[in-house]
Amino acid sequence: MWDNLTLLDIRVCCTSCSPKTSLANVIATMCKNDPKKKIRYVKLSAAMSGVTDVKEATTIASNELKFGRRTVIFMDEIHRFNKAQQDIFLPHVEAGTITLIGATTENPSFSLNSALLSRCRVIVLEKLTLEDVVRILNKAVNSLSGIVHREGQKVYEAFNEIPKFIIDEKTIQFLAETCDGDARIALGGLELAVQSIVPEEENSGHDTPLISLEHVQESLKKTHMLYDRKGDQHYDMISALHKSVRASDENASLYWLTRMMAGGEDPVYIARRMVRMACEDIGLEDPKALGIAVHTMHACKMMGMPECDVLLAQCAVYLAKAPKSRLMEDALRAAQRLVAEQKGPQPVVPLHLRNAPTKLMKTLEYGKNYNMRHKDVSGLTYLPEGLETVDFFDGQNPVNYTD
Repeated sequence: MWDNLTLLDIRVCCTSCSPKTSLANVIATMCKNDPKKKIRYVKLSAAMSGVTDVKEATTIASNELKFGRRTVIFMDEIHRFNKAQQDIFLPHVEAGTITLIGATTENPSFSLNSALLSRCRVIVLEKLTLEDVVRILNKAVNSLSGIVHREGQKVYEAFNEIPKFIIDEKTIQFLAETCDGDARIALGGLELAVQSIVPEEENSGHDTPLISLEHVQESLKKTHMLYDRKGDQHYDMISALHKSVRASDENASLYWLTRMMAGGEDPVYIARRMVRMACEDIGLEDPKALGIAVHTMHACKMMGMPECDVLLAQCAVYLAKAPKSRLMEDALRAAQRLVAEQKGPQPVVPLHLRNAPTKLMKTLEYGKNYNMRHKDVSGLTYLPEGLETVDFFDGQNPVNYTD
C-alpha cells in the first residue's frame, strides 16, 4: 500500500485498540529510509497541537515542495479538532502540498467534516486476534531474556544461557485472553508479572524464577474491556441487544447485556432502551412488558450497580421471551408519514370535534351534534374530511384510503 501511495491521498485510520503509535513509527521509518530522500515526515497530535502548529507545518511543507520534497503529516487523535479546525487541512491537501494521515478512535463519519471525509480513504484497523497477542508476548519474553515453557518441553532445551525467568505457556495464554485484543494491556500484565517475580540483579540467586498461571491470576484480573460509552461500541452493543430481544433470543440478549454492564454502561440507559423495546417490539401483544421495563428503570435509578444487574437481566430475558408485535410501531410510522406527506395545509378539525367552552364558539357550531357513543353507532366521523377511510392498522397497507 505504501509503495503505491499517491501523495494526494488522505488516509484516516479508524482504530480502537490498534497500535496507532506503532503505525506512526513504521511510517516515520519508511519516510526516513526513502532512498531518494524526497519524503519528509511530521507527526502531530490534536491533543497537544493547535491550528497554529498545523499552519507552521504546512508552511514548511510548501517551502520543501519547491525543492522536490513531499511532506507526510501524521495527525494523531484527529477527531479532537472540531470540524471548523479540520478545514485547515483542505487547501493544502487539494494543492498536493501534504499527504495527511489521520488516526482516530472515533467513527470518521461523525468526527470528520464532510469536505475532509470526501477526500479520505478510510482504513479500519481491527483489534488483534488471540494468536497475534500470543506472538507479541512470546517476542517480549525473548527480548527480556526469558523463555516460555511449553508442556512436555525440557526447560533448557536449545538454550545456551540460563534465562532470567521462565514463564508458563498457560500464563501467556491467560494474558492474551484477558486483554481484549489490546497488546498494550497484555504487555503491561507481563511486565507487572516479571517485576513482581524476577529479583533484582544484585539480589538474584542461582535459581531461575518460574512465573506460573497461579502467580498472576489474582494480580492480573480482567479489567480491560473494549467499550466506549460515547463511541461506536456504545451504539453497536445496544443495537445488538435490541435486535436479540426482537428475535426472541434470550441467550444473545443476556450476553450483550452482560457485555455492556462489564464495560461500565449506565444501567439506567440500558433500562430506558428496554422500555422502548417493550413498546416497539412487544406492544399490545403483552402489555405487561411495558410495566416491567418501566419498573426496572425506576429500580435501577434507586439501587444502582451492582445490585440492579439481576433486574436488568430479568427484564431483558422477559422481553426476549415475550410474544412480539410491531403493530403499534408500524401504525405510528404510518400516521407520521401521512402527516409529513400531506400536500398543502393540514386538514382542519371537524366542527363537531372542536372544544366549545364559550357561547361564541357554540354559536359557530363548535361541538354541534357531538355525542359519546361508540363510533359505529354515533353517526359521526372522527378523522378530517377526506381521510375518513384511513386505516393505520392495515397490515398490508397501513395508510389504506381512497381520495
